Amino acid sequence: MEELCTGLCSVLLESGADPGLALFLSLLVGVLLVSGVPLITVILLIWIERKVAARIQDRIGPNRVGPVGLLQTIADMIKLLSKEDITPTAADRVLYNAAPLVSFASVVLLWAVIPFTPFHFGVDLEIGALYFVAIASFGTLAIMAAGWASNNKYALLGAFRVVALLVSYEVPLVFALLVPVLLAGSMSLVDIVNAQNGMWFVVLSPLAFVIFYISSQAETGRAPFDLIEAESELVAGFNIEYSGMKFGMFFAAEFLHVFTNGIIMAILFFGGWMGPLYYESPLIAFAWLGAKGGLIYLTTLWLRNTVPRLRIDQIMAFNWKFLVPLSIANLIVVSFVLKALQELALVPRDLLSASFGELLPTTVVLLLFNGAMILYLLGILRKRGREARREPQNARAEFAQPASVAGH
Repeated sequence: MEELCTGLCSVLLESGADPGLALFLSLLVGVLLVSGVPLITVILLIWIERKVAARIQDRIGPNRVGPVGLLQTIADMIKLLSKEDITPTAADRVLYNAAPLVSFASVVLLWAVIPFTPFHFGVDLEIGALYFVAIASFGTLAIMAAGWASNNKYALLGAFRVVALLVSYEVPLVFALLVPVLLAGSMSLVDIVNAQNGMWFVVLSPLAFVIFYISSQAETGRAPFDLIEAESELVAGFNIEYSGMKFGMFFAAEFLHVFTNGIIMAILFFGGWMGPLYYESPLIAFAWLGAKGGLIYLTTLWLRNTVPRLRIDQIMAFNWKFLVPLSIANLIVVSFVLKALQELALVPRDLLSASFGELLPTTVVLLLFNGAMILYLLGILRKRGREARREPQNARAEFAQPASVAGH
């Protein structure tokens, strides 16, 4: 058992504690940190989102409860805790009550594999990328269970939209996720960060980052992809029957999921904790990761508060007719180019120890291919935009023609 002790456990052992007790206490502290940090983060995220939304929409935002409204979220939490816990009579009680817990737990469990610094992470899984995809899907199952168990037609429609939206956008998300896995040669999130010591993956494959960003925005159900809780169509969607802290857990899970996706994107494409002086102190490395994830999070808030909701047919057509083929083509191109460069000995086979100079030829070639693909896509989008603008004009011309004939 002593071989399993590291960090706090080894300190307790040196102080004379029982090995079993030392291991238990170290695991308990780790679990409390991994679960407690996200809970505290949610309180701050809600305040930030309200302030950002107020700025974009020319409002003030929370400014009464506490300094600059910092305690407004705590007041809302107390309000939710004090509300009556109601379960509909015809609901499936087990699924109905379990759904909020699963929804929040599915986000918190993702933090177990996030490498915060070169020295601090919950666990370094060899299948960390696969773990991310698997655990994130539990949130989809929780929303489906909530809609089904509520025994409400609006909640059920919201659950159906989960199948149509979230499950569909998992396809391009996984294909985009495979690009950093392919470049690093590992599914471990720690190895993926270390492989970006010479060059960030967003530079090697910017198209994969854009695909992952759009897909993750859809996965969280945020605008313009917020079809699962469209107030104008479904009253509130899958959570219409929930009140009190059960509703609050869905609310907190959504906020935390958006920020967690920002951290994941920082790890996969922006070098994670890497930055100037990151190796000097764990706090500096942690600050770099938080800054990168926070910047990506702010862009999602900007998108949410400026872009209107799309129709479900537009969203599904965009995914299956555009995003999925693009993600598959991008993965094939990156894998083909990378393998060709390895055979030509222009890129090291192990990126974990590659320097900037060694990766420069690979970067230039991959950027050229990504640029060519982006220019081709822009041409397609321009053509489709022209066709879409012509359709109303043709329709008006066809409508006006019979009227002019009747007038003669």
